[in-house]
Amino acid sequence: MSKLSRLSRSLLALSLITLTATPMAQAQQPYLITPAGSPNPYLPGAFMPAVQSAAPTAAPAPAPFGFPSFGLPSLPSLPSLPGLPSIPGIPDLRGVPVPLVGTLSPTPTKPYTMRPGIPDGVKTQMMQMMMPIMSGIFRMSMPDAMNMFTLKIKAKPGLSFDDVVESMMLRANKLNFKYVGNNLMYKDFQAVLGDMTAPRIEVHSFCDIAVGRDLLKISPEFLVFLPCRIGVMEDADKQIWVMMLDWNLEWVGGYEKEMGISPELSKGAIDVRKKMAEIMQAGADGDL
Repeated sequence: MSKLSRLSRSLLALSLITLTATPMAQAQQPYLITPAGSPNPYLPGAFMPAVQSAAPTAAPAPAPFGFPSFGLPSLPSLPSLPGLPSIPGIPDLRGVPVPLVGTLSPTPTKPYTMRPGIPDGVKTQMMQMMMPIMSGIFRMSMPDAMNMFTLKIKAKPGLSFDDVVESMMLRANKLNFKYVGNNLMYKDFQAVLGDMTAPRIEVHSFCDIAVGRDLLKISPEFLVFLPCRIGVMEDADKQIWVMMLDWNLEWVGGYEKEMGISPELSKGAIDVRKKMAEIMQAGADGDL
């Protein structure tokens, strides 16, 4: 039998399991958390024997916090599928409990509805599941991950730190972005830590009131990202950089409906990012 035929059989078997699974259960699947101190079960080949010999899972607990009830195919049945291909470097997740952190609930009809918190153990489980992929496949270190979520521009040679900040303020005013504060971190390094060698580092905060309000109506948790911040700093070579958290909504293009993001909000969020990037570019170019 060819490899293609075995793969086709495996996909067909998986489809049948999914289609015949109970569409709705009376209780949400319980959180399944790896015991503290245990090795990461999501590393390739680290868990299959333990999962196959594990005792049957206890009956599902009632859905916590009023989350909706739903059914999922039984993951421990997946190892019986014939001929599933093995891809080097990718963890084999058959039979492993996957942490469920989403509520599958639609956008709340009542604005500013706060969702229940996710238990720390579930967050750890989810991150531990992602680590082999991030470090083994994408080869990402912690600095790489920070770099991934950073939009940064190097200022033109010859510009002073104050030139960069002044240009940013002028462009923000032109775009009707409200300036809401700053954090002159390097001054605290000097005054509190006695560190007179640290480079100059400042964080400046801006806000688009209308878009910020609309984001918070859908997800109050978005408050942790507000207001929008732009950092200006000197690097080890005294070059000046302008940077911000890169929350580009275009990354999730095509999934706006599933994420509860209206077309109007999507357009507004993308517009805010573009204007923030314009403020950054103006500062890096020294535009007046």
